[in-house]
Parts: sequence; C-alpha cells; structure tokens
Amino acid sequence: MLSLNRRQLLGIAVATPFVRSLSASGTRKPLLKLSCNLYTFNSLLTKGEMTLPQVIDYCAELGFQAVDPTGYYFPGYPQPPATSYINQIKRQAFLLGLDISGTGVRNNFAVADASKRKADVEHIKQWVEVSAQLGSPLLRVFAGQQDKGHPEAEIDKWLVDNLRECAEQAGRFGVILALQNHRDFLDTSEHFVRILKAVDSPWLAAHLDIGGFRTPDPYADIANAIPYAVTWQIKENVFFDDRETPTDLARLFDIIRKHGYRGYLPLETLGGGDPREKMKAFLARVRVALGKDS
Repeated sequence: MLSLNRRQLLGIAVATPFVRSLSASGTRKPLLKLSCNLYTFNSLLTKGEMTLPQVIDYCAELGFQAVDPTGYYFPGYPQPPATSYINQIKRQAFLLGLDISGTGVRNNFAVADASKRKADVEHIKQWVEVSAQLGSPLLRVFAGQQDKGHPEAEIDKWLVDNLRECAEQAGRFGVILALQNHRDFLDTSEHFVRILKAVDSPWLAAHLDIGGFRTPDPYADIANAIPYAVTWQIKENVFFDDRETPTDLARLFDIIRKHGYRGYLPLETLGGGDPREKMKAFLARVRVALGKDS
C-alpha cells in the first residue's frame, strides 16, 4: 500500500488545482454558523455615531458567533491600520467569544487603466497581511464595474491576471481571497464560476452575495455557485431580474444544507431605518428559519 507522510500530503494539497469545487455535497453534514457583516452599520460608523468596537460589542449582545469587520471602518483606510489597533480589535473579539469570520476592501479590476488595477493589487496585498494579523481567515475583494468599450474577454483577462497575483500573496499568508459577486462585472453565476476556475488557485474562492444576482432565478444562480463558496452575504431581499423580493429563507437554507456547506453565514441589512433594530429583527427571522442549526 502506498504510504504518504504529512509533508507529501501537504504538497498534494498545495498543488491541487481549484477546478474542482470546494464542497463535498452528499458526503458531509452541513455546519451553519452566524456572523454579522458590519457594513450593516455603515451609516452609524461613517457618521461617527458608533465606533467599530461599539458595533462589535453590539453584535456580541445579539448573540452572533462572529463578526466580519469591513476594512473601511479601520482608522486610516485605505492605508493599513496600526498594529496596535489590529491587536485591540482582535483581543476584543476574543474576549467577547467572537470569531472574526472575514474582512474586506474596495478594488476594481475591471477598469481599463492598468495603473489603477496595479494600485489595487498592491492594496489587496497589504490587506492580506492585515487579515493575517487580525486572525481573519479571508479577505473579501471585488471584480469591479467595467469600463465601457472593452469586450468581456479582455476584461476577463485583466481580472484573472490580477486575482491570480493577489491569490499568490494570499497563499503566502494563509488567507483566502473571497471574490464577491457585487452587482458588477460578475453578473451571473456562470461568469462568476468561470473566473474562479480560470484563476485556478486554492487561495481564491467565492463570497456568495445572495443579492448580487439580477437574473430570472437568483436561487438557481446561488445553487450553482455554492460549491465554490467560503463565505456569504445573507440579505433580506433577492432580485428576480430587477424585481426586489423578500428572501425565502427556508428555501435558501435548504439549498445551502443540500450542498453540505460548512462555515459562517454573515448577515447584512441595508436601507433606511436604525440598522441596530433592522439587524436584530433579521437575525430573529434567520434563527427561526434555521431552527436547530441556529
């Protein structure tokens, strides 16, 4: 019988291409945990009505298991925050019993200006290091809004090349790049998955935004992309083409369970009203829909 030692096994894992999906549908039991995407509190954070530590405290009070503190709310963004501040947030989350399920940055790899794309590559590389320091297992990135007048295939190449370079940096620091479908250049699950496969890196995966598909059946697109997902944005509404409809949480979680997803489901609420009350109400709905898994 062939025997492989740990180093050989690790070598195989590193060399394994990404063309296979991440999940093992039908072979393992799903594990669903709840996190809060802190973009929910964007209005309060940007107006100075709450600080990032106060928002994290509030998420602990609500009973979340983790938080996803978007990079925009760290002092000095887009520059990396001071190590002392990173450590402060890391310590606070740990003492509150919260994991840090991810963080994220702004970027646009669909613009024609190569110097802008290069700057965003360097920006992501810096924040990969921040993510590692923070104890975040992943860094959320975008494709971006495309410049008009350029064929899809040309923009695809920019995107693949830039993401591959960023994924190499992510692998050096043990951080997964999570590409979000953000109602931008990646408008369908087919396109989304095609880009992930083209980059072909074990350090790039999908951040599945359920509100990011504007297609005839967003649930079909969600199901198509789930095998590549390592994190989510679970929102109050989905879109059938441009028709906004309340999320059928029971249907959504049934799809997620059937695919054997294991990991965090970050929630995000948007729109008017007090985000604290909106998230409290949405979390209650999600817990009811999840039942014993909540």
